[in-house]
Amino acid sequence: MEGVIAANLADVRGRIAAAAVAAGRTPASVNLVAVSKTHPAETIREALAAGHRVFGENRVQEAQAKYPALREAFPDLTLHLIGPLQTNKVRDAVALFDVIESIDRPRLAEALAKEMERSGRRLSCLIEVNTGEEPQKAGICPAEADDFIVECRDRLGLPIKGLMCVPPLDEEPALHFALLREIARRTGLALLSMGMSADFEKAIRFGATHVRVGTAIFSTRGEGQ
Repeated sequence: MEGVIAANLADVRGRIAAAAVAAGRTPASVNLVAVSKTHPAETIREALAAGHRVFGENRVQEAQAKYPALREAFPDLTLHLIGPLQTNKVRDAVALFDVIESIDRPRLAEALAKEMERSGRRLSCLIEVNTGEEPQKAGICPAEADDFIVECRDRLGLPIKGLMCVPPLDEEPALHFALLREIARRTGLALLSMGMSADFEKAIRFGATHVRVGTAIFSTRGEGQ
């Protein structure tokens, strides 16, 4: 299995590099977030052994069960929270993660600001935008995004670095990537987390700085990013 994961990582990195060059960008301008949700620590350790260091998890509790020991062995790993965050998990999330990609509502933003102040840990933050305005999905609506960014960044003092989105499954993702890029441009945000296993090359064409890839690295189990 270790050889398979190393080969998959090499393949995905090669595709990222090719897509970046085709878009007139440097391959180093795109960061690969390996989505390890539902996969056991042993599998993640194989990716770490292959040299990968940036991972994404959906749930605080699952990440707590896997990553403290992995971080002891690989202290340079970086962990992104890419799933919805409940306010009662904020303290645990700030202690464990390095990047929060899923800020999607004022109450959560306020709780994160308070906990970062209390703990002294300043995590890079991304605001999740519900570009498809899907009622079942998390994320701030596009029409409210600009004001929410100002609220988070200026009033609450959160270190907002960029935006994240998960396009609807049945729509052309390029439309959503373009919308996210435009919101980031007009609000002066540098990071764009968009693109998953099926569409990350297209996301790179639209300026993705972070692509979240699970299936293409770890197989199909539990892939939602």
